[in-house]
Amino acid sequence: MALSRAPLLGQGLGALETLAVEQGQPRYRGRQLHDGIYAKGARSVAEIKGLPRLWSESLSQTFLADGGEVIGRSTQLKCNVARDGTTKLLLATADGLSLETVGIPSRDRLTVCVSSQVGCPMGCRFCATGKGGLQRSLEVHEIIDQVLTIREVMGQRPSHVVFMGMGEPLLNTEAVLDAIGCLCTDLGMAQRQITVSTVGVASQLPNLARLAIERLGRAQFTLAVSLHAPDQQLRETLIPTAHAYPIAELLEDCRSYVAVTGRRISFEYILLGGLNDHPRQAAALAQLLRGFQSHVNLIAYNPIDEEDFERPSPERVAAFKAALEQRHVAVSVRASRGLDENAACGQLRRRIGTE
Repeated sequence: MALSRAPLLGQGLGALETLAVEQGQPRYRGRQLHDGIYAKGARSVAEIKGLPRLWSESLSQTFLADGGEVIGRSTQLKCNVARDGTTKLLLATADGLSLETVGIPSRDRLTVCVSSQVGCPMGCRFCATGKGGLQRSLEVHEIIDQVLTIREVMGQRPSHVVFMGMGEPLLNTEAVLDAIGCLCTDLGMAQRQITVSTVGVASQLPNLARLAIERLGRAQFTLAVSLHAPDQQLRETLIPTAHAYPIAELLEDCRSYVAVTGRRISFEYILLGGLNDHPRQAAALAQLLRGFQSHVNLIAYNPIDEEDFERPSPERVAAFKAALEQRHVAVSVRASRGLDENAACGQLRRRIGTE
């Protein structure tokens, strides 16, 4: 009877060496597996050179994960490349679901925007992902696979990873942290090159800080908290789940996170034309963030079919930014990438047909 075991992708060097020994192989065979999976990006054990043929066949037949391939790689369903080079991939999971991931190139870096769930339960009105609800959370190998697949398709080593794709990372905290550990230990990234973005889940920020220190030894990744409004009433209009997590409680949890980790928090703010982009709202936001060592990222709304929000004019964005700077708030404007292929922030939705 076939044994069910977690995919090899996502497992560290020690675990792969132990696997080799358990299978009657020398410990160094585990190092060969590790190199083949992470450095070479192998999609099957048969692709890993130097392994004994009989053992390779045995692994493929015995260590299956829910009927999937032993390594745990995805199948590419679709690839869209925007005019600016931003690349959006639609990937199929072993159980027949799909997710999107995005590679964002610039002069000196390649950022991978990874998903942590298939769909999203948060229902933010300005975001396409939540319109289809949540199917399930992703496993560690399904998160790491996104980074390897972008590397494969774009022919470049990713320098940064942002958990800003589909899903709410704090509803999949353990897998997200284990994926961060894998990115750092097995793919050679630094925590400071990784960002975790959340709209806020009650009581989960203190939990994130505790688990990060327990599992990673320290919490040096960037935490980005999505506010999108300077007051509770407007925030509930934009983010339905905010009614159960008042903005005052969210900010108190942010302070606890900073106290435990010593890390500055970034606050995300999507500007919706005529709704939350007035300079007086910038003043209210600055007041709200008083006392924080923080940074504000402004993002002009990226249109989706289901909503009639307006994208703010460049002048409105500049005025909002200036109002924050006048109040000594560190602020930057994030450029929208991949708009022509619906690959920008808030536009991921797992479409297979023509977009």
